[in-house]
Amino acid sequence: MTTYDALLHELRARTREITAAELAEAGAVTIIDVREADEYARGAIAGAVWIPRGLLEPKIERAAPDRATPLVVYCAAGNRSVLAARTLQELGYTDVRSLAGGFTAYQRSGLPWHTPTALGPEQTERYARHLSLPEVGVAGQNQLLAARVVCIGAGGLGCPAALYLAAAGVGTLGLIDHDIVDASNLQRQILHATDRVGVAKVESARLALAQINPGVTVEPHRTRLASGNALELLAPYDVIIDGSDNFPTRYLVNDAALRLAKPVVHASIYRFEGQITQFSAHGRPCYRCLYPRPPLPDAGASCAVAGVLGVLPGVIGVLQATEAIKIILGLGEQLVGRLVLYDALAARFRELAIARDPACASCGDGVDRNTLELGDYEQFCAAR
Repeated sequence: MTTYDALLHELRARTREITAAELAEAGAVTIIDVREADEYARGAIAGAVWIPRGLLEPKIERAAPDRATPLVVYCAAGNRSVLAARTLQELGYTDVRSLAGGFTAYQRSGLPWHTPTALGPEQTERYARHLSLPEVGVAGQNQLLAARVVCIGAGGLGCPAALYLAAAGVGTLGLIDHDIVDASNLQRQILHATDRVGVAKVESARLALAQINPGVTVEPHRTRLASGNALELLAPYDVIIDGSDNFPTRYLVNDAALRLAKPVVHASIYRFEGQITQFSAHGRPCYRCLYPRPPLPDAGASCAVAGVLGVLPGVIGVLQATEAIKIILGLGEQLVGRLVLYDALAARFRELAIARDPACASCGDGVDRNTLELGDYEQFCAAR
């Protein structure tokens, strides 16, 4: 049996340490802050990734997927970081150092540090249930408040997705839709209301979201997404939620996202069934890997023709919001390379793997995403 002090002494003798002055000259390293939320909120090293010690094992791979990444771990005084360094080495990380003296020594050295943005009293109350989650906390809520998400469509999928993102405190929400509210929308598009029939959907949604969370900035874009404006409209946002209801727009969103290196949370609904997946910022696989060509015209009927169960987009749209939040916070196992299918009548979820297509016209071998041309997707789908 050993004591904590004895264990710490033994580990320190076997752990490489780095001083604050050496860290300032270290060049490209990933700095991991393993302190608790209250400590982090009082000050941190600029650029450090905050992962509380208790969450280090499940979250470190998001921050440093390459086990050869040079890591510097710090805590308050340099004790917990030694324990964390051992854990990282056991996980296979080969270049791990502990900051000698921790953040206390770093502050005393006179090197620059910053105070993470503090939440105001109203925000602390509003987001209390997020702050109680160690995986979110103050730092995570600040990430949400700083995030920018755009919803393609303010309809069946865009409405529940935008509603929950606003409630979660995503700081800026873009809405792209050219349509107006119709009475037939109200059966499923929950941001709209009877007294706003005839109003532009993006304006109707903006009014509703302001009631949910007045602290969120809503950027309405009353326009149809097209090849000529897609890059400009999507570039300012961190995450794209594709709730469009037609194949030309889906192919356009895919190719624009590849050009911009933006993640896309894609979903669609049809009668009693829905599907959702995520295409990462790396874009492999992408939407065109899933659908190299659009389906035959009679197989892709719209909701207006085929009908849709009113509650179905609520299920799938909320899943889209969930995936967007996971992307922003770097949480959990994301839906890249996986297609989740939901059958409302059977109350059953199924999952299919999406393989990357080396011959894909959008992300295949030899395709330069930086010069990917946004073409005439209506003609492409009509030709099919």
